Amino acid sequence: MKRILFICLGNICRSCAAEEIMRKLVTDAGCGEDFLIDSAGLIDYHEGEQADARMRAHAVRRGYRITHLSRPIRYDDFFDFDLIVGMDDSNITRLKALAPGLEEENKVVRMTDYSRLKVVDHVPDPYYGGDSGFENVIDILEDACAGLLESLCRPEG
Repeated sequence: MKRILFICLGNICRSCAAEEIMRKLVTDAGCGEDFLIDSAGLIDYHEGEQADARMRAHAVRRGYRITHLSRPIRYDDFFDFDLIVGMDDSNITRLKALAPGLEEENKVVRMTDYSRLKVVDHVPDPYYGGDSGFENVIDILEDACAGLLESLCRPEG
């Protein structure tokens, strides 16, 4: 089983969208039972809350239903997951600082490192923007999640 944890700042926009997009991709590929997919945030400000209503609305238009409730990353997550996927450099820096050891730090990867078609170096936070920001995030995540799935399904992945 491959265990993937997506991380952003508050776990109400980017990481919960990535979780649902990835879940749909693996289900559609017929390998959903081979994956454990979750998301969390670096802060606990939104703990227990649903995803941002704007992100949920844009996701529904694309065929995704985000039901995740926000939670902060936990110490045990570094041991319970094989990959911890951050959305931007700030996320990556904080995750590596939180990692209990080198082995756990090496599990931290950047979402856009798996991009196939989009030329971007991070997944921007759409929270303070408009509709186009949410659409852009979903575009980036669809591309990068597909690339991540491809990388994990290769014999060496």
